[in-house]
Amino acid sequence: MIPTSGYYHLANVRVHRSLTPGFIATFDTDGFALADIVVADGKISAITPHKKSKAPADAIDLAGRIILPCFVDCHTHIDKGHIWPRKPNPDGTFMGALNATGADRAARWSAEDVAKRMDFSLRSAYAHGTKALRTHLDSVPPQEEISWPVFESMRETWRGRIELQAACLLGIEGVRDKEWFERLAKRVAAAKGVLGVVTYMVPDLEELLDKVFSEAIKHGLDLDFHADETDDVAAISLKKIAEAALWNGFEGNILVGHCCSLARQPDLDVLDTLDKVAKAGLAVVSLPLCNLYLQDRRADQTTPRWRGVTLLHEMKARGIPVAVASDNTRDPFYAYGDLDMLEVYRMATRTLHFDHPVGDWPQTVATTPAKVMRLDGLGMLAAGGSADFIIFKGRSWTELLSRPESDRIVVRDGKAIDRQLPDYAELDELMVD
Repeated sequence: MIPTSGYYHLANVRVHRSLTPGFIATFDTDGFALADIVVADGKISAITPHKKSKAPADAIDLAGRIILPCFVDCHTHIDKGHIWPRKPNPDGTFMGALNATGADRAARWSAEDVAKRMDFSLRSAYAHGTKALRTHLDSVPPQEEISWPVFESMRETWRGRIELQAACLLGIEGVRDKEWFERLAKRVAAAKGVLGVVTYMVPDLEELLDKVFSEAIKHGLDLDFHADETDDVAAISLKKIAEAALWNGFEGNILVGHCCSLARQPDLDVLDTLDKVAKAGLAVVSLPLCNLYLQDRRADQTTPRWRGVTLLHEMKARGIPVAVASDNTRDPFYAYGDLDMLEVYRMATRTLHFDHPVGDWPQTVATTPAKVMRLDGLGMLAAGGSADFIIFKGRSWTELLSRPESDRIVVRDGKAIDRQLPDYAELDELMVD
């Protein structure tokens, strides 16, 4: 369907208002409008309202199929990915995941092991239509000396296909070792990465956050936190991060993931936190697949009573940038997944009610994470931009989100890519002792 090179005209496609800045047309109640897209030499040369009488004879009529920009996945863990067959979560709990992953990391995470699993994950993400991805890298000693060089090599290998970023990952208690943490920050800066930690309600949280912000300011690093991935109403580290950003005068980008406990807290506490988050300029990413899996899992096998996602609607109403992302893939924190952002958005729509109205929620998997990651021009369809987009069969949200769309067409630089997914059998050699 899509020519391998040169110039072509896609007629009668559906584009979404929130993902086509500057495009003026009559949009329907779901935000779609019919358009024609002209591609030349790997770029989008024009997006115009569809008029059947003006389409050239050789135009490719897509009969109202939806076209979205390639996805931006801003919170993943591809260093952990696909270890489930050799180290499953014994009980589906957060602690079960933490302990299983720690044991597997200590025993098995050589450079070769990490590289093979990373590459497998990236091939999956690429085939599904992801153009940019941020991964967290477990950076507890001695893993940081193994995984960061692997990541830097992988980033070069994948340059031009997936734009890769990495954030270090360690528990906030690791910051207490000031000399080691300073060395880690330098390592992250040298790799052009992002400084990241997991926050807990430890007694010296404020002091430790000051150290994190100090190192980020010193090295010119953005920040990425895991926060409050629990149902404990006393977990308020999101608020503490916002306060630390304000009193440190931090001017970089800050992304905070999970924030699950916020949905359990009293309204007045929630409002206070959200006001501070907005004032501090934080962005928040919810991870619906992983949090539905882990949160409120009960030892007595009773039904979970809450969804584990955070308050994205209330955040968005205050102007807080919000996103959703893949998180873990076939590891003890989430037994499933394939780094398919359409699956993520489908689940987010059903869980977080990204509908009635759809509004600009599609930006949560495209434009917004691109801005958080400082990737100008990604996550949108615009004249002059790269011809990187996904052609679906669905012609409406209900069609698009009702099926896996496994036959989607992913176009990069104007050309349809080979969407063959890697075979799980490729990883079999990593699953034996």
